Amino acid sequence: MNLKSHIQGRLFDVISSSAHELGTKAFVIGGYVRDAVMGRECMDIDVVSEYSGVALAEKVAQSLGVKKISVFKNFGTAHFRFEGYDVEFVGARKESYRRGSRKPIVEDGTLEDDQNRRDFTINALAISLEKNHWGEVVDPFDGLKDIEAGVIRTPLDPAETYSDDPLRMMRAIRFATQLGFEIEKESFAAIAALAERLRILSAERISDELNKIILSPTPSLGFKLLEQSGLLIQFFPEMVALKGVEKRDGMAHKDNFYHTLEVLDNVAEKSDNLWLRWAAILHDIAKPATKRFEAGHGWTFHGHEDKGSRMVPKIFARLKLPLDHQMKFVQKLVLLHLRPIVLTKEEISDSAVRRLLFEAGDDIDALMILCRADITSKNEKRVKRYLANYEVVIQKLIEVEEKDSIRNFQPPISGELIMKTFGIKPSREIGIIKNAIKEAILEGEIQNDYDQAYKYMIERAKEIGLVEVG
Repeated sequence: MNLKSHIQGRLFDVISSSAHELGTKAFVIGGYVRDAVMGRECMDIDVVSEYSGVALAEKVAQSLGVKKISVFKNFGTAHFRFEGYDVEFVGARKESYRRGSRKPIVEDGTLEDDQNRRDFTINALAISLEKNHWGEVVDPFDGLKDIEAGVIRTPLDPAETYSDDPLRMMRAIRFATQLGFEIEKESFAAIAALAERLRILSAERISDELNKIILSPTPSLGFKLLEQSGLLIQFFPEMVALKGVEKRDGMAHKDNFYHTLEVLDNVAEKSDNLWLRWAAILHDIAKPATKRFEAGHGWTFHGHEDKGSRMVPKIFARLKLPLDHQMKFVQKLVLLHLRPIVLTKEEISDSAVRRLLFEAGDDIDALMILCRADITSKNEKRVKRYLANYEVVIQKLIEVEEKDSIRNFQPPISGELIMKTFGIKPSREIGIIKNAIKEAILEGEIQNDYDQAYKYMIERAKEIGLVEVG
């Protein structure tokens, strides 16, 4: 195979000529080549040469007029951006590993050595930039055949490959999920045998790969592989605990692991928001802890939404996920995910809708995506009925929001105004009055309006012994 059409333009010409002037050869290697073969766009270009990668990068950057170049001397790599591409240079190298570390001992090597150290055959493909072999694919491990067959396979012995760098086990599942490939049997068996080696990795590295799995088109494929291989329990035991069905007195509950994966895929069809997808993953995370059996009624999970929301910060902290507004967004959706469902089962009051709008705020649309995704019954009539009910709820949300402006609720009466009106200093009475006004608006006793709220403030103040001054 020749991939000349994928190495057209000034960038590749300059890399080639610069390598020639330095007396070496240069190759494009890895993901850019894989994606070119598969007809996928890739803006990351890795260049390897049998010479100093830093020296080649500096020469190329100078020729292209690139002013900003990042050099990492400890790793022998350099990086710059050019015309939208991220271009990284490295000298060909061979690696060896110590048992307790994924940090390799690095030595200078040949292109063959560099391809040997690659994680998978589909990532070991290289395109020659040498003028006499322009565009030729160097494929020592039949990576082209593996792309055609849709297979993830390691270039060398999988047990050695994964033991040397356990992150490759996560990457194998990530690529299988993103590309829709299968992991070769021996390779998957090696992952299962070495699953505990994952514990030498930092939580950040694991979460980085996990998030890429979550953002893939069908993330459930990755989670099934993570669970089957024994990797998932190494870093996310709470999710593994969702798996299984218990039956008593002829009554069984659903398998909450597979239900969660259905919800995740449903959300993935509607949104590429990583944190909304995390809310799908965690929405039922507390069901194992809240599971109870009530004779004559069946299985219950009362309070799982509240307990689940309290579990979110601990899980995020352990996985080194952000503990900022993104975590709070997930926490909020886990806490509220049953609220719209309740509204579909009863006559919808304006008051209930106002409270949901108030608590969800700007996240109401994301919450409704999650709640619709949570309908996973195999009974098609039931699904249609629930979806129809959700449409009623959504229409009611729109109507109440247009009328009462609750989504971004701002109290019409401020604490400063209360202090000025009654001549008081900061005190609990201010909170009592502000809360009473908020409740009155949410219950529909008064409108979200300054004049009505002011009148209501005077009435409530009198009840607690406050009198207007001046």
